[in-house]
Amino acid sequence: MGSNGEKGTFLICGEALFDLFLDADEDMGMRFSARLGGSPFNVALGLARLDRSVAFFSALSTDFLGARLARALETEGVSSEYIIRKDAPTTLSVVGVAEDGSPSYAFYGRDAADRSLEVNDLPEIGDHVGALHFGSYSLVAAPTADALAALAQREAGKRLISVDPNVRPTVEPDVGVWNARMDGLLPFADLIKISEEDIETLFPGEYPGDFARQCLGRGTGLVVVTKGADGAVAFGSFGMVEVPSVQVDVVDAVGAGDSFQAALLCGLEEMGALSSYGLKSLGRKPLEALLKFAAGAAALTCSRRGADLPKRSELSAPDWDTAPAASR
Repeated sequence: MGSNGEKGTFLICGEALFDLFLDADEDMGMRFSARLGGSPFNVALGLARLDRSVAFFSALSTDFLGARLARALETEGVSSEYIIRKDAPTTLSVVGVAEDGSPSYAFYGRDAADRSLEVNDLPEIGDHVGALHFGSYSLVAAPTADALAALAQREAGKRLISVDPNVRPTVEPDVGVWNARMDGLLPFADLIKISEEDIETLFPGEYPGDFARQCLGRGTGLVVVTKGADGAVAFGSFGMVEVPSVQVDVVDAVGAGDSFQAALLCGLEEMGALSSYGLKSLGRKPLEALLKFAAGAAALTCSRRGADLPKRSELSAPDWDTAPAASR
């Protein structure tokens, strides 16, 4: 599994940064600890920790922070085959954590490397890549947003396209910009994972089921809506399947959605459902097992500080029960 240059089944596309957590107030300032982060970066690491073959596509800075991100990818077994290095700074995100563990973010990344991808940076993707996943503020921060939209459109129909909007208003406060970008991207998505909070932000007053039905009507095979402490619900050709969250002592929820996403993709590959046809053929029982597996991964991440995604050995072995189409 993937060290530098090894090929991956999954190609994860988007930002990579450092999350800064406040450790202590001091007389002359504050003391922070820095953690590797960025939603797509987390998903890539999460898949590697779940023993999946994965590569990451982004622009990393040539500075010492970019070098640290690149070293982490190599250490975790994520292929750097598609990494581009740019002479631009690394994005920093200052994280605030509420009493219930929910995070808030302030991003410092104007003209940063991960926002500087251009269409002419897009790589040719090998046949070994079966799925592309796109996420978060990279989808709205130009020119990277334009490049990733072009990549999704180019590869749609050739391999599975997965999208998690993971809205970050502190990067782009204009919801209209998010809506316009999603209108251009979501029609190419086979798999959409989105939080209930993001649906409310993007489409005020719209119910998750209404959003899902619109996506399914455009050809999306599976829509999964995460609801934090209230679990997750999936919509597809089978109808609707809902599972509760796994109860843990929450330290913070940083990276929980990314952990859920990584486990979701991992499970789909193990079930043989990592295709448009596979998603549309999913039965209720295998999907329920898949959602529980993803919820368990997210819960483990919530039980520790920062985006510390679980290894496969930390999760209960799932029982996929039957082939995807065998149970309706």
